Amino acid sequence: MLDRLEMFIALANERHFGRAAEAHGVTQPALSAAIRALEGDLGVQLVRRGARFQGLTPEGERVLDWARRIVADSRQMRDEMRARRKGLTGRLRLGVIPTALPMVAELVTPFLRRHPNLSLQILSRTSIEILEEMQSLQLDAGVSYLDNEPLGRVSTVALYRESYRLLLRHDHPLAGARRVRWADLAGLRLCLLIGSMQNRRIIDRHLAEAGVSVQAAVESNSLLALVSQVLGGDWATVVTEQAARMFGNRADLVALPIEAAPGTDPRAAPQVGLIAPWRETHTPVLAALIEAAERLTGQREAARQRPPEGGNV
Repeated sequence: MLDRLEMFIALANERHFGRAAEAHGVTQPALSAAIRALEGDLGVQLVRRGARFQGLTPEGERVLDWARRIVADSRQMRDEMRARRKGLTGRLRLGVIPTALPMVAELVTPFLRRHPNLSLQILSRTSIEILEEMQSLQLDAGVSYLDNEPLGRVSTVALYRESYRLLLRHDHPLAGARRVRWADLAGLRLCLLIGSMQNRRIIDRHLAEAGVSVQAAVESNSLLALVSQVLGGDWATVVTEQAARMFGNRADLVALPIEAAPGTDPRAAPQVGLIAPWRETHTPVLAALIEAAERLTGQREAARQRPPEGGNV
C-alpha cells in the first residue's frame, strides 16, 4: 500500500504517467498497474483518464491529502529508527530563494560538519515553489521569506533581514557615490530578477514608493546572469547585502548601499529564514537543521550586541 501511495503522489506531482514512472524508478505499465490496484483497494476512481493524464477526481484529491500525510509519517518513522541505529544519515533536500543562496553556506556548513553522514541537495526555487514542493514532499525544508506572502502552517526560524545594494561596474557614472536612494535608480539601465520572484516584487514596491517607474530591459531568474550583465556594460542591478559580499569584493564591481526611505522602521525590512513543514515532532534530520538555524541566529544576535573592539562596555 505504501509504495502505491508514493507512486500516486509522484503522479499527482508530475501530472504525467511517464514522468511519474521515471521519477519513482519504475516502468510506466508498473506505475499504471499500481494506481489501478490502489483504486481497487479504496473502491474509488482516483485519476481521470483519457489519451493522457487529465487530473485527479475529487476522491483522488482527498486521497492525495491522506497519502502525503501517511508517506510523511512513514518517512519520519524510518528516519527516526535509522537515526537511533546509525546517527543522522540520508539526503536533505533544501529549496532556497536565489537571493539567499550566497548566505546558505553559513547555515549548512556547520550543520554538515556536525552530521558528516548526511548529504545535502540545495535547489534554487522561488518562495512559492518552495511552499508547493514542501507540500508535495519534493523538498524537506526551505530558506525563504517569512513575510509578504502567506506561508500556511510551517515551522520557521528567522535568520536575517534583507537590505539592498546597487551593483555597478567600477567605471559607471554612479560608482563614486558612497550610497544612493531608491529615487536615484530612475533612468538607469536596470537588469533585475523576474517578476515571479518575491525579491523582485519587493524591489518594485520600493521603487514605486520612490516614484520610479520600473523598466528592467533584462530579467533573469539567476543572480549570476544579472552580475554578468553588469560586468558587460553600463548596466546596474539591485542585490541583497549577502550577495553584495560575494560579488562586491571584485575590483571591477562597486556595491552601493541603498538608503531606506526616511522614517522607515528597520523592523519592516523583509525577513528571511528557515521554513519546514509543521509537525508536532520533526524528523531527526529536520530537528537538527532547525537547531542549526537557531544556533546561527543566536550567534548573529550575540555579534550584533557585542561592543566594537576597544569600545566601552
